[in-house]
Amino acid sequence: MSRGESRWVRLRLAALVVWLALAAFCVAVFGLTVEALVDVIGCAVLVAVTVTDLERRIVPNRIVLPALAAALVVQTIRDPSVEWLLSALGAGGFFLVLALVYPAGLGMGDVKLAAFLGAWLGWDVFVALFVGTLLGMLPALAVLARRGAAGRRTTLPYVPALAAGAVFGLFFGDAILDAWLG
Repeated sequence: MSRGESRWVRLRLAALVVWLALAAFCVAVFGLTVEALVDVIGCAVLVAVTVTDLERRIVPNRIVLPALAAALVVQTIRDPSVEWLLSALGAGGFFLVLALVYPAGLGMGDVKLAAFLGAWLGWDVFVALFVGTLLGMLPALAVLARRGAAGRRTTLPYVPALAAGAVFGLFFGDAILDAWLG
């Protein structure tokens, strides 16, 4: 097995372990409910796009677009509200503006992923994006500190940070929004 193949296998095994742990945590927190099932599937989407972003620096449309549509439909059926649509439009729209202002810094895959996160998490997406952005800044600051101005041309995968923020928002978003908004 070549070094590249070995890395590929290790990454996928790690992704499987992470997804299984997230699935177990979803069931432990939300019980055997439809909400837990939706969240287990949402976590699977996060793991899949994270692996793809780490390997190829893309967020595949064939994963994120069906996930966005399914999240909008399922969440609206599960809890009829405009929350899911407004959160998807708000998160995706905000990232779209950022991508248009600075296209080298944010890709359209990140925009579509933000929209999926809004459709899946509802209002908790704002916590998820805030935490994900903070987590995404850490490696960027490390690169700048190590390479100086030349580090500004370095590209870094952003999906792992957004995915970690989404997991944080999933489990702690309601409590944080309640604390922020009173």
